[in-house]
Amino acid sequence: MDSILSAFLRSWEIRPLMLLFLVGMGSLYSWGWWQLRQRSAAHRLPRRGDGLRRSIPLAVWWRLAAYWSGLFLIVLALMSPIDVFASQLFLIHMIQHLLLVMVVPPLLWVANPMPCLVWGLPPAMRGPATGWLIKGQAGREYLRWVTSPGLVLLSLIMLYWIWHDPMMYDAALRRPWVHDLEHLTFFGGAMLFWWHVTGAAPHIHGRFSHLVRAAYAIGFFPANMLTGMALVFANEPFYSYYTTVPRIWGLSPLQDQRWGGIIMWVPGSMMMVLAGLIIIYRRFQIEDQQYPIGEKEWNKGDSMLAPGMD
Repeated sequence: MDSILSAFLRSWEIRPLMLLFLVGMGSLYSWGWWQLRQRSAAHRLPRRGDGLRRSIPLAVWWRLAAYWSGLFLIVLALMSPIDVFASQLFLIHMIQHLLLVMVVPPLLWVANPMPCLVWGLPPAMRGPATGWLIKGQAGREYLRWVTSPGLVLLSLIMLYWIWHDPMMYDAALRRPWVHDLEHLTFFGGAMLFWWHVTGAAPHIHGRFSHLVRAAYAIGFFPANMLTGMALVFANEPFYSYYTTVPRIWGLSPLQDQRWGGIIMWVPGSMMMVLAGLIIIYRRFQIEDQQYPIGEKEWNKGDSMLAPGMD
């Protein structure tokens, strides 16, 4: 085996506190998911014309798989050789950002985590955990304002451009705390963006139509595409840091940058287009589906079973 490839595969940097937090969140979600699944037998939708019943689509296996997949990919992005070699190759760093911005957030949100996480808490803690989300509460109104769809989209675009500025990008690679801040802001902004795209609970902004959510998903497309194109068609490396580190796999800094730009441009942009197409498909698939629980009361008692994404 090639010595560089061997070093790549063996370069894991486990962060115990982060790993403990992720396992805790996964366990909390799984326990809440199991409780909802056990209770869902008593909450069935009316019979359809074909005589079959359809369960409330919350405690289903694919949501559990999606949530744990998202957590696993966080580990892969931040503790695996991807994180270690991101400081050696720009294209590896773009794979890391692709996971944190375009893959992990939608996986976590399609799992509709809020109800499951709340049901994973002890019964005495469920009310306090969701009480501030009741309409009219100051906390809810503040959250609604700072996470408005337009502000979230604009913030994510600005974060994308700020962190890809050569000075900021090089600073992130030279200072670990700046690098962690970059990942935290990228991931946080992406989580808010995909929250609006997926329509997961809590629904403090109301329910947007499928077409609006599809358009919103594609709204980030130009910023991502233009940034990737700038990297691909540049005539010189943007980031001086990568010109000072040993080059591996025979890639020059400019070739490395162009491959990273392609990763950002093509797979990154396709994730948004794919999300838009899935949303439109779901619009036609569930056109006649009606849920028996009012979504404005999703955080009250048994109505926690209400699904958060259609």
